[in-house]
Amino acid sequence: MDKLKKVLSGQDEGSSDGTGILERAGEASTLAWGTRMRGFAVCFALGILCSVLGTCTLWIPGVGLAVFAVLYSVGNVSALASTMFLIGPCRQLKTMCARERAFATVIMLVCLALTLCAAFWNNGLALLFCILQFLAFTWYGLSYIPFARDGVMKLCSMCL
Repeated sequence: MDKLKKVLSGQDEGSSDGTGILERAGEASTLAWGTRMRGFAVCFALGILCSVLGTCTLWIPGVGLAVFAVLYSVGNVSALASTMFLIGPCRQLKTMCARERAFATVIMLVCLALTLCAAFWNNGLALLFCILQFLAFTWYGLSYIPFARDGVMKLCSMCL
Protein backbone atom coordinates (compact mmCIF):
# COMPACT_ATOMS: atom_id res chain seq x y z
CA MET A 1 0.00 0.00 0.00
CA ASP A 2 2.85 2.39 0.79
CA LYS A 3 4.41 1.68 -2.59
CA LEU A 4 1.13 2.60 -4.33
CA LYS A 5 0.88 5.87 -2.36
CA LYS A 6 4.45 6.77 -3.30
CA VAL A 7 3.85 6.03 -6.98
CA LEU A 8 0.60 8.03 -7.08
CA SER A 9 2.13 10.98 -5.24
CA GLY A 10 5.17 11.02 -7.54
CA GLN A 11 7.63 10.01 -4.81
CA ASP A 12 8.59 6.68 -6.33
CA GLU A 13 12.25 5.92 -5.64
CA GLY A 14 12.11 3.12 -8.16
CA SER A 15 12.35 5.41 -11.16
CA SER A 16 15.66 5.02 -12.91
CA ASP A 17 16.54 8.70 -13.33
CA GLY A 18 15.29 9.99 -9.97
CA THR A 19 12.25 11.84 -11.38
CA GLY A 20 8.59 10.98 -10.95
CA ILE A 21 5.99 10.31 -13.60
CA LEU A 22 4.68 13.88 -13.56
CA GLU A 23 8.12 15.39 -13.96
CA ARG A 24 8.95 13.07 -16.84
CA ALA A 25 5.62 13.87 -18.55
CA GLY A 26 6.23 17.60 -18.05
CA GLU A 27 9.69 17.37 -19.54
CA ALA A 28 8.42 15.41 -22.53
CA SER A 29 5.65 17.92 -23.31
CA THR A 30 7.62 21.15 -23.10
CA LEU A 31 8.77 22.92 -26.21
CA ALA A 32 12.35 23.95 -26.81
CA TRP A 33 13.13 27.67 -26.64
CA GLY A 34 13.66 27.91 -30.42
CA THR A 35 10.36 26.18 -31.11
CA ARG A 36 8.58 28.55 -28.73
CA MET A 37 10.10 31.57 -30.47
CA ARG A 38 9.16 30.26 -33.92
CA GLY A 39 5.61 29.53 -32.75
CA PHE A 40 5.34 33.00 -31.25
CA ALA A 41 6.68 34.66 -34.40
CA VAL A 42 4.39 32.71 -36.75
CA CYS A 43 1.28 33.25 -34.62
CA PHE A 44 2.03 36.95 -34.11
CA ALA A 45 2.79 37.44 -37.82
CA LEU A 46 -0.50 35.74 -38.73
CA GLY A 47 -2.28 38.10 -36.35
CA ILE A 48 -0.69 41.14 -37.98
CA LEU A 49 -1.41 39.75 -41.46
CA CYS A 50 -5.08 39.20 -40.61
CA SER A 51 -5.38 42.73 -39.22
CA VAL A 52 -3.70 44.27 -42.29
CA LEU A 53 -5.82 42.19 -44.69
CA GLY A 54 -8.91 43.22 -42.75
CA THR A 55 -7.94 46.87 -43.09
CA CYS A 56 -7.44 46.38 -46.84
CA THR A 57 -10.93 44.90 -47.19
CA LEU A 58 -12.54 47.71 -45.21
CA TRP A 59 -13.40 49.69 -48.32
CA ILE A 60 -14.98 46.85 -50.31
CA PRO A 61 -18.60 47.91 -50.87
CA GLY A 62 -21.23 45.78 -49.19
CA VAL A 63 -19.21 43.19 -47.26
CA GLY A 64 -16.03 45.10 -46.48
CA LEU A 65 -16.90 46.09 -42.93
CA ALA A 66 -18.04 42.59 -41.96
CA VAL A 67 -14.89 41.01 -43.41
CA PHE A 68 -12.78 43.64 -41.64
CA ALA A 69 -14.44 42.90 -38.28
CA VAL A 70 -13.89 39.15 -38.65
CA LEU A 71 -10.28 39.43 -39.81
CA TYR A 72 -9.46 42.03 -37.16
CA SER A 73 -10.89 39.78 -34.43
CA VAL A 74 -9.05 36.72 -35.75
CA GLY A 75 -5.87 38.79 -35.80
CA ASN A 76 -6.35 39.80 -32.17
CA VAL A 77 -7.01 36.20 -31.12
CA SER A 78 -3.90 35.06 -32.97
CA ALA A 79 -1.78 37.80 -31.37
CA LEU A 80 -3.12 36.85 -27.94
CA ALA A 81 -2.47 33.17 -28.60
CA SER A 82 1.08 33.92 -29.69
CA THR A 83 2.06 34.80 -26.14
CA MET A 84 1.01 31.32 -25.06
CA PHE A 85 4.07 30.02 -26.89
CA LEU A 86 6.29 32.15 -24.70
CA ILE A 87 4.91 31.39 -21.25
CA GLY A 88 2.63 28.40 -21.84
CA PRO A 89 -1.15 28.18 -21.95
CA CYS A 90 -1.74 27.49 -18.26
CA ARG A 91 0.41 30.38 -17.10
CA GLN A 92 -1.15 32.65 -19.75
CA LEU A 93 -4.65 31.86 -18.48
CA LYS A 94 -3.53 32.43 -14.89
CA THR A 95 -2.06 35.82 -15.74
CA MET A 96 -5.13 36.77 -17.76
CA CYS A 97 -7.34 35.98 -14.77
CA ALA A 98 -5.08 37.69 -12.22
CA ARG A 99 -6.80 40.27 -10.04
CA GLU A 100 -5.21 43.29 -11.71
CA ARG A 101 -6.23 42.32 -15.25
CA ALA A 102 -9.31 40.10 -14.90
CA PHE A 103 -11.72 42.95 -15.64
CA ALA A 104 -9.71 44.02 -18.71
CA THR A 105 -9.65 40.41 -19.92
CA VAL A 106 -13.42 40.05 -19.60
CA ILE A 107 -14.06 43.35 -21.39
CA MET A 108 -11.62 42.40 -24.15
CA LEU A 109 -13.22 38.98 -24.70
CA VAL A 110 -16.75 40.42 -24.60
CA CYS A 111 -15.82 43.09 -27.15
CA LEU A 112 -14.24 40.43 -29.33
CA ALA A 113 -17.39 38.28 -29.23
CA LEU A 114 -19.65 41.29 -29.83
CA THR A 115 -17.51 42.33 -32.79
CA LEU A 116 -17.90 38.92 -34.39
CA CYS A 117 -21.65 38.87 -33.73
CA ALA A 118 -22.16 42.42 -35.02
CA ALA A 119 -20.16 41.65 -38.15
CA PHE A 120 -23.05 39.51 -39.33
CA TRP A 121 -25.91 41.58 -37.88
CA ASN A 122 -25.10 45.28 -38.06
CA ASN A 123 -22.07 46.77 -39.77
CA GLY A 124 -22.22 50.05 -37.86
CA LEU A 125 -22.08 48.23 -34.55
CA ALA A 126 -19.24 46.08 -35.86
CA LEU A 127 -17.11 49.17 -36.38
CA LEU A 128 -17.98 50.46 -32.91
CA PHE A 129 -17.09 47.11 -31.34
CA CYS A 130 -13.80 47.01 -33.31
CA ILE A 131 -12.88 50.34 -31.78
CA LEU A 132 -13.91 49.12 -28.32
CA GLN A 133 -11.97 45.89 -28.92
CA PHE A 134 -8.85 47.91 -29.80
CA LEU A 135 -9.19 50.03 -26.66
CA ALA A 136 -9.82 46.96 -24.46
CA PHE A 137 -6.87 45.08 -25.97
CA THR A 138 -4.66 48.13 -25.39
CA TRP A 139 -5.84 48.45 -21.78
CA TYR A 140 -5.20 44.73 -21.27
CA GLY A 141 -1.71 45.04 -22.75
CA LEU A 142 -0.91 48.02 -20.54
CA SER A 143 -1.64 45.88 -17.48
CA TYR A 144 1.61 44.00 -18.11
CA ILE A 145 3.71 47.19 -17.92
CA PRO A 146 4.24 48.42 -14.35
CA PHE A 147 2.48 51.74 -13.68
CA ALA A 148 1.46 52.13 -17.36
CA ARG A 149 -2.25 52.27 -16.58
CA ASP A 150 -1.65 54.88 -13.87
CA GLY A 151 0.34 56.95 -16.33
CA VAL A 152 -2.37 56.75 -18.99
CA MET A 153 -5.04 57.69 -16.46
CA LYS A 154 -2.98 60.65 -15.27
CA LEU A 155 -2.36 61.76 -18.85
CA CYS A 156 -6.07 61.54 -19.69
CA SER A 157 -7.04 63.48 -16.56
CA MET A 158 -4.53 66.23 -17.47
CA CYS A 159 -5.91 66.47 -21.01
CA LEU A 160 -9.54 66.68 -19.93
